[in-house]
Order: sequence, then structure tokens, then C-alpha cells
Amino acid sequence: MTDQTPEVPMHAVPEEIGRRVRASFDRQGLMRTLGATLEAVSPGAVEIALTPGPGVSQQHGFVHAGAVSAIADSAAGYAGLTLMPPGAGVLTAEFKINLLAPAAGERLRARGRVVKAGRTLTLAQAEVFAESAGREKLVALLTATLMAVQDRDGIGD
Repeated sequence: MTDQTPEVPMHAVPEEIGRRVRASFDRQGLMRTLGATLEAVSPGAVEIALTPGPGVSQQHGFVHAGAVSAIADSAAGYAGLTLMPPGAGVLTAEFKINLLAPAAGERLRARGRVVKAGRTLTLAQAEVFAESAGREKLVALLTATLMAVQDRDGIGD
């Protein structure tokens, strides 16, 4: 990923973006079920954390790839939402994830970032890191295509 920050739309005020994303995140049942938390929100970027435990593990004790994918998808999607106009939402049209190493450690962090924002389609990435003994290890990389949705019942902020 590059250090380029996407251009922030004129309507985007950081406090409003944070409130909007947090309100949406709080309504997301899967993140609540997994025990994931929203750690940081800024224009074009979001960080979600997950503490590993038996409820999100697979048979070998690592965090299940489904849980890793879920926090990565949410981080990428919410990064995209930060750049959408008020009232608009985003849906993931597709994603690809590379699982680079078993997800194990004290905490997982999914850092989503918009690569290119468009009116209809937005490209975003998320990197998932496992934290252990004060060090981070990249365990997954997700690339997502997000679709902007406006004027549709049930889909918005």
C-alpha cells in the first residue's frame, strides 16, 4: 500500500465522519458477535481490532479465516464509507484475500484504506496484522471493490 491519502470530499468533516462510521459499526451484528471493536476512523481509513479467543478460532487454535476476512472486509468497507456523501452507503461487490500466515497473537488489527474513490465504484485494501509481544506481523491482505448505494431503502449511513 502507498502513503497516498485520497482526496477528501468537501462535505467530509472528520468529526461527522467518525460519528457516521461509529453509528453504522454499532449496528453491525457480525462485528458485535466476533467481539471486534472500531479503533480509528479518518477520511479514507479505518482500523478494526479483534481479540482472539475460542469463539473465533479454528480447529488448530488460530483465528478462523472467516473472522480474519470479516474484519478486513469491514475495515475496507468503512474506509470507503468515510468518503461517501451523507445518506449514501457502500456494499462490497467483490473481494480477494491473501492469507499470508496463521492469525495468532494477542490481538488482530485490520487497517482499511481507500486506494481510489469513485462515484460508483471504490477500490479499497485492508491489511490484517497479528500483534504479539509488542510486534506486528502481516497475516492477511484484502483487496475489495465497493459499490456506492444511494436512495435505496435500508442502505445508507
